Amino acid sequence: MLKEWNGTEKPQEEEISARLTAARNRLMQQQMQVKEQKLPVLVLVEGWGTAGKGFVIGQIIRNIDPRFFKVASMEEPTVEEQRKPFLCRHFTRIPEAGKFQFLDSGWMDEVIKGKLYDGMTDAEYAMRVESIKRFERQLTDNGYLVMKFFLHISRKEQKKRIESLLESKDTRWRVGKHDQWQNTHYGKCEDAFDSYLKETNMPSAPWYIIDARSRKWAETQVLEMLTQGIEIALGNRAMAVPLLQNVFPLTQMPQLSQIALDGTIEAEEYKAELKHLQQRLGELHNRLYRKKVPVVIAYEGWDAAGKGGNIRRITGALDPRGYEVHPIASPEPHEKSRHYLWRFWTRLPKTGHIAIFDRTWYGRVMVERLEGFCSENDWMRAYNEINEFEKELHDWGAVIIKFWVQIDKDTQLARFNDRQNTPEKQWKITDEDWRNREKWDQYETAVNEMIAKTSTVYAPWHILESVDKRYARIKALKIVIGELEKILD
Repeated sequence: MLKEWNGTEKPQEEEISARLTAARNRLMQQQMQVKEQKLPVLVLVEGWGTAGKGFVIGQIIRNIDPRFFKVASMEEPTVEEQRKPFLCRHFTRIPEAGKFQFLDSGWMDEVIKGKLYDGMTDAEYAMRVESIKRFERQLTDNGYLVMKFFLHISRKEQKKRIESLLESKDTRWRVGKHDQWQNTHYGKCEDAFDSYLKETNMPSAPWYIIDARSRKWAETQVLEMLTQGIEIALGNRAMAVPLLQNVFPLTQMPQLSQIALDGTIEAEEYKAELKHLQQRLGELHNRLYRKKVPVVIAYEGWDAAGKGGNIRRITGALDPRGYEVHPIASPEPHEKSRHYLWRFWTRLPKTGHIAIFDRTWYGRVMVERLEGFCSENDWMRAYNEINEFEKELHDWGAVIIKFWVQIDKDTQLARFNDRQNTPEKQWKITDEDWRNREKWDQYETAVNEMIAKTSTVYAPWHILESVDKRYARIKALKIVIGELEKILD
C-alpha cells in the first residue's frame, strides 16, 4: 500500500492556500454539527519520525473550540499500562459523543515498534492486528468516525530534517534515537509500515496516506479528508450496521427452566466448607499476585438472587489490596456518551489483581434491550462484541469467571416481601425491582439467549442455584478455586 502509493501532484502555492482556507472554514462550521448530532470523532495521526505529526495536529485544532477536543501524545506504555491489556490505554482514550480526540501516534506505532525492536513473534503480531481490526470496527459500528492518517516522507527528506534539527541545541531534543534508527533502517521500516497499512485498511476505517514533504500541503490534505469524512458520517448517522456471525467456539448451556433448584447444604457443613474453601482461595490469591495473573469475576442474576452475599464470601478470602468490587449501576452521563464497553475497559484489573463486577457489560443485552435504552441493531450486535471483548481479556492472560445466579419466581417474591417488611432491609428494594419482576418472562427469554450466545470455551457461564444461598456460595467458591488452580498449575 505504501510502496505502491504515488500520491497526487502537489498544487501551486496559491491553490494550496485557497483550499486550506476553505477546509479550515468547513471544519469550523462542522464542529457544531458534530456537537449537535453527538458524533464522536477519533483522529489517529501516524507516520515517519520528523514527518510533522505534531505540527499537523496543532494546526487542525486551531479550527475547533477547545471545549470540543482533546489531544494525546502516546508515548511508550508505562509500567502500569503494561499490566493492562494492550488495547486498554487506547480504548480508554476514545472521545465522548460530540467531541474530537486526536492521537499523536497510537496502536500502530506501538505494534510496529514491538515487531521491529522488542522481538514480537509473528503469531503475537497477527493477534495484535486482529485485535486492532476488531477495536476499530467496534468503534465505527457504534457510531464513531475513525480517521487514520499516515504522514509519508522519503528517506532523503527524513535525513535532511533530522540533520537540520540536530544543528541547533534548541531543536536537538526533538530528534530521538528511534528517528535516527528509522532513517538508517528505512527499507525495513517501510516494509513493516506497508504490511500493517494493508492489513488494517478497512472500508469503515481506511488509511489516508499524506504527502508530508510540505507542511502546508500536508495540513491541507488532512483537513480535506477529515471534513469529507465528517460530512459522510453525519449523513449516515441513522444507518443500521450488518450483524456479524459468531466465530468463537461456544459451550452447550441449558435453558433456565431446565435447571433444578433443589441444591441445599446443612448449616454445619456450610460453615466447615466455607472456612476450608476461603483458606484455599486466600492461598491461591497470593500465587496469583506472584505470577501476575489477572482475574475477572462477573456476576449477573435475578434481583434478590443473592449476588451481594455471594461476592462477600469470595472477597472474605482475599487480601483487600489485591481486589476491587465494581457495583455497576446505570451509566453516568460521561459513560453513556461513549462506547458501552468503555466503562468496563476503565475498570479492568492489573496483572496479579482481581476485579469483581456486580452487574456487567451484559446489561446491553438485558436491561438496555428490554427497556429500549438501545436499538435492536445495537443489542443484537452486542453478543459478538462482548465475545470479542472477553477474547481480548483471555488472550491477555486473564481468568474469566461468569456467574448467573438463578432463583425461581416464588423465591424472589418471598425475598422481596421480606425486604419490604424489614426496616433494615428496605434499602435493598426499589420500585424498579417490582417493575422488573413484572417482565420476568421477557427477561428469562433474554437471559437464555444471552447465555446461549456468549458461553464461549474461554469464558463460559456458570449457573449458581441460589434458592439456598449457602449452597450457591459454596458452589461459587469451588468454581473460582477450580479455575484458578487450572491456570496456576
